[in-house]
Amino acid sequence: MAHPRRFRFAADAQAPLDGSTWLDTARELEALGYSTVFVPDHFDEGPGPIAAMAAFATVTTTLNVGSLVFDCDYRHPAVLARELATIDLISEGRLEVGLGAGWKAWDYQASGIPMDRPGVRVSRLQEHTAVLKGLWADGPFSFEGEHYRISDMDGTPAPFTPGGPKVLVGGGAPRLLRWAGATADIVGVNPSIHSGAIDEAAAQDALEARIDEKLAWLREGAGDRFDDIEINCWLAAAEVTEDRELVEGVAALFGATAEELDRSPMALLGSLSECEERLEERRERWGYSYVVIPGDKARDFAPMVARMTGT
Repeated sequence: MAHPRRFRFAADAQAPLDGSTWLDTARELEALGYSTVFVPDHFDEGPGPIAAMAAFATVTTTLNVGSLVFDCDYRHPAVLARELATIDLISEGRLEVGLGAGWKAWDYQASGIPMDRPGVRVSRLQEHTAVLKGLWADGPFSFEGEHYRISDMDGTPAPFTPGGPKVLVGGGAPRLLRWAGATADIVGVNPSIHSGAIDEAAAQDALEARIDEKLAWLREGAGDRFDDIEINCWLAAAEVTEDRELVEGVAALFGATAEELDRSPMALLGSLSECEERLEERRERWGYSYVVIPGDKARDFAPMVARMTGT
């Protein structure tokens, strides 16, 4: 097994649970045994992530709060570092900071924010992360990069977590995964979305042979620290079902067979026992131990979460 880690589960909350409020949703996810509630950072999905994370932290005691993931193009790191340090203080160390280079073309088109080519966005992410970590460290910090310049700035307030909260980086391309392996505490090994929208090409990049390649890139970048990295998986398709016709229909959207979809770590469809078995297989093969379930399916998967986490 790549990592002798216990499983933990997050819910990707793009809307409150059915019949619930946002704050009651956070309370319920905590009671169901979820480790984390994540909120997205897209202009057409979910709540504003900074306000939501702070609010969720105030009504829970064990639930981690996090972003999946902040697009670094939307916020200057000196501003974001201060907001996130405050949430880490409010939560007393329950913050997970997801960071990404941006991928959703609609966000850029609708907002008028320029969408640079992928290489530029990745370079900006790398600098952005360096600035966040520098401002969370002790003492004044300076940085001179292509995208950001910080001059003798002491980040305030200091985060609750010494050195700053855990950083999660998600990505699917070689350069990004190698850098994430050398930098992040948690790595989301995901498909690449070259078109700016989730499409069949992105789905094909989530099949098992491609995941083998991605884990190899992550290992190259991580070196000796590979065993210290928690590997995260965001489920693009999740359903508790015994209807194989449904599975075949979803597989067709991926341009795959039902059997290929069963082996993709980005999909989890089947009975609860089948889903549990697949997650065990994926942890054994690739090291995935941190699983992000769509928020609207959180109640359906709750019995599996309880069994696999001992809650």
